[in-house]
Order: sequence, then structure tokens, then C-alpha cells
Amino acid sequence: MSIHRNYLAVLFALALLLSCSPSGDSPEAKTEPANPKPVIMAYYVAERDYKPEEIPVEQLTHIIYSFANLIDGEMTFRKPEEAGAKLAALVKQKERNPDLKVMIAIGGWGADGFSDMALTEESRAKFIASAKTFIETYQLDGMDMDWEYPGISGAGTMARPEDTKNFTALMKGLREMLDTFDSPKLLTFASAGWKRYYDFIETTEVMKYADYTNVMTYDQVSGVSIYTGHHTPLGDVKSGDIAGTPFHSHLDSLYKSGDNLDPDPRSAQKIVDFLIEKGVNPKQIVIGGAFYGRVWKGVPPTNNGLYQLSGGLHIGWMAYHAIREKYETDSNFERFWDDKAQAPYMYNAKDSLMLSYDDTVSVALKTRYAMEKGIGGIMFWELGNDTKQEGSLLDAIYKEAQK
Repeated sequence: MSIHRNYLAVLFALALLLSCSPSGDSPEAKTEPANPKPVIMAYYVAERDYKPEEIPVEQLTHIIYSFANLIDGEMTFRKPEEAGAKLAALVKQKERNPDLKVMIAIGGWGADGFSDMALTEESRAKFIASAKTFIETYQLDGMDMDWEYPGISGAGTMARPEDTKNFTALMKGLREMLDTFDSPKLLTFASAGWKRYYDFIETTEVMKYADYTNVMTYDQVSGVSIYTGHHTPLGDVKSGDIAGTPFHSHLDSLYKSGDNLDPDPRSAQKIVDFLIEKGVNPKQIVIGGAFYGRVWKGVPPTNNGLYQLSGGLHIGWMAYHAIREKYETDSNFERFWDDKAQAPYMYNAKDSLMLSYDDTVSVALKTRYAMEKGIGGIMFWELGNDTKQEGSLLDAIYKEAQK
């Protein structure tokens, strides 16, 4: 792989890339993007210092408040007097951007009860009725189902073989309910960025009822991995590209044992191509950016720490604003760019630390990819992690979408 140390060189390379059409024609023969108006969706968790009037809603098409809770089979807030007031204040920000769609996400990693809720026609009807009341109460534009995952237990959640059919029935029921409103309502769902997930949902059937699938193309190297890698890469890296690294040996063993369906590293491009091959309309596919990073410790200097066996996680989750404040200004951290993965990373040789993350260059590239590929757009987890300084991640996404 080709790694550039010089940040200015990366920016030059980005400018050169964006000046060319996808087919490699000269700048004079530049073609129009297949989707010149990508959606820009922000998942958002209310910050401790909650100031909804300062949220940059002018740069968003959708904002998805996270999360509502599933309690006794119904959609609600665990603390409605607190969370409800915050959501109402967020909806009020549509005054600054009348085109903004404000939605609610339900679930999230480790949220349980979905398999039980979807199990019978009666239990689904109970949930769907509560979702309708919730949307009416807060005057929302739609909802996002974040069931992690139908048929597969995430963080010890209940999963059943029946989840596959029941998820389809649930999405169908939700679509029918949302269509009873006088104004159009959106239905989206958070989906995994790896192939095995799609063995457990009826993908093309579910997409008949969803407006978008928000593909979580982050955590592609998980928070329990002792091997370093890109956790939110765009580019389609092949197994041969990382041959000879400890990470390659690890993936190869998983593939040969049948524990992994793919011998190659995961990426946004890979899962998008996979979904399109399965028959999903590209315009319904939204890829994810990570407004957070992951740090490994005890990382040897080989390949500047990338694809190495580490001493374990140093920080499992680090907000981008902290990365900018603590790491981007630290001379011990050096930024590198991986041409194959189209992703940045940092390495600190002094302390043997390696960081995988998204930065302004990589999220701009993801946005450009979405436009040129003709997919729906880009979402990210989550807006509160962004820097409040100039040149934020959202700034980079928004500016790229305007080109």
C-alpha cells in the first residue's frame, strides 16, 4: 500500500481525485455526479451542554434523535419529561431549516426486547400504535429502526430464527402506519456494514417499506479486536493488499474456519456493491461516517502501526473533537493516509499508540463517492462528537455536497 506522510500531499491528492470523473477522463470531460443532492443525515445524542439553537441544522437534510426506548413492547422515553423536552426543542430548529427532517431512532447497541416485540401480530400492532402516538406527540418526520440485530444477538440481546420474517412484517406494518399521516413520513433502519447480517433479513422485501437503509460502515474493526486496522474505511482493500501482516493472518484464519464469509477487510465500497448486487436500489443506500476514533496500545512500529497485533484497546471510543484537541496537535502523533482504504490513521511511536478514525479528508471522499456512485448519501454517528471549531467534519461533508 502507498502511505503519504505529508498532509499537504494528501490534500493535493484529494483535489486531483475530485477534479477527475469516475471513469478517469480528463478534467475537461468531467461528468455530472449520479446523485448531485445526497442526503446528509446526523444521528444525534443530546449533549450535556444541550444548546439546540447552536446545532448546525442548516447543513443537514435529516437529524435523527437517539434514542427512544423499547419498554414493555412500546416506544417511549425512559425519562419523557427530560428527553421529550429536548426532542421538542430540536423539532423547533426546523424554523432555521424548514426542509430539515427530524426523526427518532429507537434501539441502539445492546437495546433488547425487539425479538419479543416483533414476535406476534398482536405484539407488533402494540408497538406500531405506540410509534404512531410518539410521532404525533413530537410532530416528527419519521423514525429509524435500530434493531441490532434481527436473528443475531448483539451484546447478549434476544435473537430468534423467526426474527427474519418478523422484521419484514414489522417494517411493513410501520410503513402502513406512517402512510396514514397527512404528510409524508420517513422509515429508515440502521443496518450492518458486513455481509452476514443480510443472511438474517429479507433485504429486498424490507427495502419495499424503507426509504433508506443506513449502513453502519464503521466499527468494521471492532472494539474487541486486538489487531489494528481501519474501523471506518471507504476503499475496497483486498486480502492481497495486506498480505504479510498479522491482520491478514487473522482474517485468513477466520475465513478458512467459516467464521467470516469474506477473506478481505470490510469497507463501505464493498458493502455498497454487495447490496446493489442483491437488488437494492442505490438511492436507498446511505453509508456511514464515524465522528469518533478507536485507539490501540502496545502497537509495534511496523507499517506505522497499521494491521498489527496490539496490546489491546487503549481507548475504545474517542470523540472527534477530542482527537482534534489532543492528538492532531500532539507532535508525537503522525498522520498517515492509506490509498487503498482511502482512510487516515495516526501513529505515536513514542507511546506505541495507533488511532483509526475519520477526518475531514475522508468524510469528504465518502460524500463524493456517494454522489458519484449514485447512492442516497451519507449519515454519521454522531453529531455531538464533532468539533465546534471551524473546519468540522460536518463542514467538510456539507461543502463537498455543494460542489
